[in-house]
Amino acid sequence: MTSKLIHKYNIAGPRYTSYPTVPYWEADTFSALAWQDNVQTSFTESNAHEGLSIYIHLPFCESLCTFCGCNKRITKRHEVEEPYINYVLKEWALYCELFEGKPHIKELHLGGGTPTFFSPENLQTLITGILEKSTLASQYEFSFEGHPNNTTREHLQTLYDLGFRRVSFGVQDYNLRVQMAIHRIQPFENVQTVTNTAREVGYTSVGHDIIFGLPFQTVAHVQETIEKTKLLQPDRIAFYSYAHVPWIKGNGQRGFHDSDLPTATVKRQQYELGKQLLSEMGYHEIGMDHFALSTDSLYQAMQRQTLHRNFMGYTASKTQMMIGLGVSAISDSWYGFAQNVKDLSSYYQLLDENEIPVYRGHILTQEDVVVRTHILNLMCHFETSWQDDALCFDELPDVLIKLQEMETDGLIAIHSKAIQVTEKGQPFVRNVCMAFDRRLQRQQPKTQLFSMTV
Repeated sequence: MTSKLIHKYNIAGPRYTSYPTVPYWEADTFSALAWQDNVQTSFTESNAHEGLSIYIHLPFCESLCTFCGCNKRITKRHEVEEPYINYVLKEWALYCELFEGKPHIKELHLGGGTPTFFSPENLQTLITGILEKSTLASQYEFSFEGHPNNTTREHLQTLYDLGFRRVSFGVQDYNLRVQMAIHRIQPFENVQTVTNTAREVGYTSVGHDIIFGLPFQTVAHVQETIEKTKLLQPDRIAFYSYAHVPWIKGNGQRGFHDSDLPTATVKRQQYELGKQLLSEMGYHEIGMDHFALSTDSLYQAMQRQTLHRNFMGYTASKTQMMIGLGVSAISDSWYGFAQNVKDLSSYYQLLDENEIPVYRGHILTQEDVVVRTHILNLMCHFETSWQDDALCFDELPDVLIKLQEMETDGLIAIHSKAIQVTEKGQPFVRNVCMAFDRRLQRQQPKTQLFSMTV
């Protein structure tokens, strides 16, 4: 990849876990009542044959990692666990009152924050409470994010006994100077122990998260981290760019200077080397930023063209509806999005008033649904088509004009009613998606809202 292309396409852009992206949600068409109607419609359409996904946000962490842009609450007081779980279960009960019949759970994911901040006993209470009001789809997948420093055998065994088979551990980088800069110090031995323990317990998919573009991180550091990762052979790897978004309140990303970050060219070198090393180790690139062994369900989903992407990231199968539980969690009914309040006390107060604690969202227009489909196809399959007239929209000709320069640069191939992202263009898939983003095109942000694409 040439530095000329990097310079040309390294612009601020969304990561497209949703379309429209959050800054373009329309508040005037959204209300809690509209969202509830939306959920009921989607549930009726999809529950019986497809089931639904549940994402549970567990926000507590004992210490702040300064690379993290997620909603979290830093505390060492573990008495916060039980009240929070009780409120999450109450939120789920309010959703279940909207459903006609029991929900069939196809996917359930615990994210954070640090899910393993919670004791195994409290996690068991949480999952048991969710399952009491639900049935399981014939092929379901439960997963959670674990911190290598505090995930115990008891955590792993308890969740395994509840049906969890996939776990991911945040590695980021093994270099001590980098770890100190991001306030996430964890020796390789900790990751090795928890990875081996997960496999001993019976987990069939163990993932590692590795980040490039971190402060003080060099190309050699990325190589060292991946070579150590090779010793453990995780089933899947998320290898993604650090999103430097210091304007987000409370993310703690002021612990280092911008000058400590690698340049865009060095970041691209880190990515290219990492991609090469992972390929040599037998990993296949999945969508954007993800790699998996051929034995992992994510790779198999890519082969079957069933790969899906939502606010949980890439998943091995699609559900039309995903319910987000917990403070700041985002739900997706396919026809709309809703986000819970971000403040813990507000979350508790709304639930005390028997209200689903959403505070903002977006009801999709017909054009939104069509554009969303194209962006999802590109992010999951590196191609999309409009052979079906239902996937055409008024401004599609303008999109194709915008894409012509990318075709000239060898990033995509444009056919009569389809486009494909080339291997050369895959690192720039976010840029390709931006050409379809009608809301972004119509209203360019006046300030930087998104991280850089490279």
